Amino acid sequence: MEGVPHPVPRTVEEVFTDFKGRRSGLIKALTTDVEKFYQQCDPEKENLCLYGFPNETWEVNLPVEEVPPELPEPALGINFARDGMQEKDWLSLVAVHSDSWLLAVAFYFGARFGFGKNERKRLFQMINDLPTIFELVTGSVKQSKDQPAAHNNGSKFKSSGKSRQSESQAKGMKMSAPPKEEDDSGEEEEEDDEQGATCGACGDNYGTDEFWICCDMCERWFHGKCVKITPAKAEHIKQYKCPSCSNKRVRV
Repeated sequence: MEGVPHPVPRTVEEVFTDFKGRRSGLIKALTTDVEKFYQQCDPEKENLCLYGFPNETWEVNLPVEEVPPELPEPALGINFARDGMQEKDWLSLVAVHSDSWLLAVAFYFGARFGFGKNERKRLFQMINDLPTIFELVTGSVKQSKDQPAAHNNGSKFKSSGKSRQSESQAKGMKMSAPPKEEDDSGEEEEEDDEQGATCGACGDNYGTDEFWICCDMCERWFHGKCVKITPAKAEHIKQYKCPSCSNKRVRV
């Protein structure tokens, strides 16, 4: 599919360089070359894919025929949705799948050449320092969200308790700062007054340097130390019940 074969990346730095080249090509297709890209994604054609290459070029083409392919394949049939939705929404959708494909290719190389835990972590950190294609295409690049969530264990994690249901895994907001007791508005509150919250066990006020956890039954907040829950332990709890609720068979 590519006219000139590219060298196979074998180190973290080489894989990252390969990633950046492919990423640049995809960004061109979805931004500066968007008219050309749009025209090539004819819904009357067969399943088409968007490829990014290490030399910062892009191509819309049919998927390779060999099974399994040499590299992970991009999303199939991006052309079919072109005329069924607004252009900006369609481009955003392609951008999301392009981000996923880039990660798949990068970690394919990592697996193929035996990257260890530290190498995989370093590769991901290098990739994570760059804005995603989706963020660039939609203009939603976040300025201050580069730190991993784990760094927020003892600080204000700016999501209110009321938005916890949006987290599917292990109630990610268990590490967030507790919202204030009186929650008058029904919307998610990004500007909670955390200082008004008190621990359901000891009654002390919220402190920014402490780990808190919220009971999924009564929705009261507790110091982790008061209910013997550490941040690491909270990561593996799918539904937390405080000691009081644990002693009840039904929710009050």
